[in-house]
Amino acid sequence: MLPADSTPQAPEDHTADSPNREHLEREDATAATDTRDIHVLVRILPYGSAARRARTVIREVLQQAGLAGDAVTDAEIIVGELAANAERHARQPYELRVFHIDGIPTWCEVVDGDPEPGKIRDAFQRLSTLPEPDLSLLAENGRGLLLTYELSQGHCQAYRTTTITTATPGKAVAFALPTRSGHRPPLSSLPDLRPGLA
Repeated sequence: MLPADSTPQAPEDHTADSPNREHLEREDATAATDTRDIHVLVRILPYGSAARRARTVIREVLQQAGLAGDAVTDAEIIVGELAANAERHARQPYELRVFHIDGIPTWCEVVDGDPEPGKIRDAFQRLSTLPEPDLSLLAENGRGLLLTYELSQGHCQAYRTTTITTATPGKAVAFALPTRSGHRPPLSSLPDLRPGLA
């Protein structure tokens, strides 16, 4: 794990076109709409406060979308756990990406600078095959993954991506966000939301 000042500090927010024609937006400006109407909000998660920043951003995004109560709390728990895991086990940069489809926050990624998602992907796969999730199967640091799996109702994945901040290989641990109807879209119904797949 790198200390906070060991790498050059990136600006707080980034806006750029991704290779998949997905557009990133800033708080003060919205990027042009493509034919699929997919926008991505990207926030840097600073070392030492990644979990707190991730919870704050996802709370604001979901509240602006009209969600409240348990739906917001569950998403805050998930991003807090994933951001804390990224700080504990992976290198910088840390990013939070929230994908909006047709104006609705639909998918969330916590991205770090470690390009190997295999162990996390395997853990999610194991959880999907168990009648009752067993934390002991996920070893000592499995609590965050178990919470992600349970609170997202199994709508979670881990995969390779490219960091927006440094354009280097990384990984995303991602989950479907709750909606006002209380249902998450099935993963198979979502377009390929992985910008700059490494």
